[in-house]
Amino acid sequence: MNVTIKDVAVKAGVSPSTVSRVISNHPRISEKTKRQVRQAMEELGYHPNFLARSLVKKSADAIGVLIPSTTEEFFMNPFFPEVLRGISDVAKREGFDLLLSTSDSGKEDVRSLKRMIHGKRVDGVLLLSSRMQDPLLDVLREHPFPATLLGRPHDDNVPISWVNNDNVDACYRATRHLIGLGHRRIGFLCGDQALLVTQDRMQGYETALKEAGLPADRKLIYSSPFMEQGGYLGMMRLLALSERPTAVVASDDVLAFGAMRAAGELGYQIPDDIAIIGFNNVKLAEMSNPSLTSMDVHIYELGAAVAELLIEQLRNPEAAARSVIIPSDLVIRHSCGAWNQLSAPRRESLP
Repeated sequence: MNVTIKDVAVKAGVSPSTVSRVISNHPRISEKTKRQVRQAMEELGYHPNFLARSLVKKSADAIGVLIPSTTEEFFMNPFFPEVLRGISDVAKREGFDLLLSTSDSGKEDVRSLKRMIHGKRVDGVLLLSSRMQDPLLDVLREHPFPATLLGRPHDDNVPISWVNNDNVDACYRATRHLIGLGHRRIGFLCGDQALLVTQDRMQGYETALKEAGLPADRKLIYSSPFMEQGGYLGMMRLLALSERPTAVVASDDVLAFGAMRAAGELGYQIPDDIAIIGFNNVKLAEMSNPSLTSMDVHIYELGAAVAELLIEQLRNPEAAARSVIIPSDLVIRHSCGAWNQLSAPRRESLP
């Protein structure tokens, strides 16, 4: 027996048009009515034909998520799953499904984006990283399509909405914190230098050193993928210097964890021998030993905001592109050496 919308309407005691609105998650339908209709759908075993509906509506009710070409990094680094949780919660609330697209190279990223644009399977797309001379933004310039960027665009001529932290100021504040604790030789473990987030955090680090009258020694900077092994190798390199750093800013908590492992293997005590600050404040930061001081960039909020901007664009295509800056807080724990001055973790908010 094929169950129809009319059958669901009779069962729920509402009109067929109300059932249709519940299926599309119409905001004007009360939660009580939605629960009533969904219960009737479940009892009758009714499953909407979303493909047929999308052909009628000329809308897929789906959002594409373009996972960066560093797929291993995406699944191994806690930052991205938490971003995805924020995206997923907003999409579910607003009645959109997610279509994830993975790739293993920059060229495949471009092909994936073009398939999303021309394949009609999604209404818009989320880009989860931004690079210098980003070819994905070039694609969007040539083929206008609803899209939102996590990060900032390298090219202001691409009218795309974006969500970001003030990464220059965040890393400036992290570095200034170490300087304030008396450190004068501070290392910097960063990600791929083609990424704009790396460029911005490096700028903040160098600005803090300059203001304090400290030289920017390129030997104190180590670049690698945002993976634990990168932080491990970077710290090994820094601690092998004849003039080793007494503190390190890691532009990702995963890099910091690797750095802590390397320092421990070489017999250094954290923070007595070397202080460390991470970035992102993932859940594991407070569980590490010692607990990791970290810049909280509010990962979930970044994901939620980037999804909200895209859905706003889909519902109001004439709206101008806009940007959202999510504030950051420095969460002080044991790894930076300031804990003796505190009775509990402290947050230093960024303006």
